[in-house]
Amino acid sequence: MTREVLYHGKVFDLIVDKVLYPSGTSGIREIAHHPGGAVVVPLLPDGGVIMVEQLRYPLGRRLLELPAGKLAPGEDPAAAAGRELTEETGWIAGRLRKLTSIHTTPGFCDEELHLFLGTELRESPAGHRREEGELTMTVRVIPLHESIAMIERGEITDGKSVAGLLLADRMRSRA
Repeated sequence: MTREVLYHGKVFDLIVDKVLYPSGTSGIREIAHHPGGAVVVPLLPDGGVIMVEQLRYPLGRRLLELPAGKLAPGEDPAAAAGRELTEETGWIAGRLRKLTSIHTTPGFCDEELHLFLGTELRESPAGHRREEGELTMTVRVIPLHESIAMIERGEITDGKSVAGLLLADRMRSRA
């Protein structure tokens, strides 16, 4: 096998591997290498979920999503989830509980996202600390049961948010 990094970017690297299959045939595998990320379902005591609406440039439209972000090298996913929640929304989670990890698009990307349930929420005295690309982001509180209905109607389509909201709803219904 040979590997070539065609592009080294801020968000991901593009890699092309020349592979030899067990049949003896050679092939090309293209991989978007991503360092992974953390996602938080910030659940308020009344059942509201703190979400962000942001422009997703590749789609040319705004999506309603859970707060999330890329892991820094060596960063603990729970720490990243807490950091992203505060940066994007201005809220702090007193408790983060791991829900699961997901692979977003394993056909071409190695990204793994770590999903957390955030509870015991309080507003940060400093507010949010968004990066330049996040400045048009808006915060919305959606009742958890309404977010599930929005998934069913095709209004929430972001994969990490769909997975996190469904898991949070399932956990809450068991409690």
